[in-house]
Amino acid sequence: MRKYISILIMSLSFFSLFAQGGKSFRTVGVDEFASYTAKPGVTVLDVRTPAEHLQGFIPGTDLNIDVLEDSFASEAVAKLPKGAPVALYCRSGNRSKSAARILSSKGYSVIELGSGFNGWVSSGRKVSKPKTK
Repeated sequence: MRKYISILIMSLSFFSLFAQGGKSFRTVGVDEFASYTAKPGVTVLDVRTPAEHLQGFIPGTDLNIDVLEDSFASEAVAKLPKGAPVALYCRSGNRSKSAARILSSKGYSVIELGSGFNGWVSSGRKVSKPKTK
C-alpha cells in the first residue's frame, strides 16, 4: 500500500511540474526571504492590493502589482527586469503562490514568502510605510 501511495505522490508531483511547463518556484520562510531579498539584482514584488500595500510593506519592495487584477501577468512582464530573480509576497501566502506560478511559467526565477506579510510582521521584522507628502 505504501508503494502505491509513493507512486501516486510522485506522479502528482510530476504532473504538477508538467502543468507549469516545467517551471517551478520555491516557498521560503521569513529568514531566507530576508537574506534572499538583500542580494543585489533581486526584485521584490508585493502582489497584494494597493490598499493593503498602503498599510505597510516589506522594506526593499520594488513593485506592487495586484495579482487579483486581470492585467497582472502582462503588467508584471512589462515592469519586471528580464532574467532577474523575483521575490514576492502577499498577505498570508495564498495569492503569492498563484503569482509565483504565473511568473515562473513566464520564465522568471521566483521565490515566495510562504507565510506572507503576516508572517513577516509576526516574526518582528521591520515594516515600511509609504512616504506622505
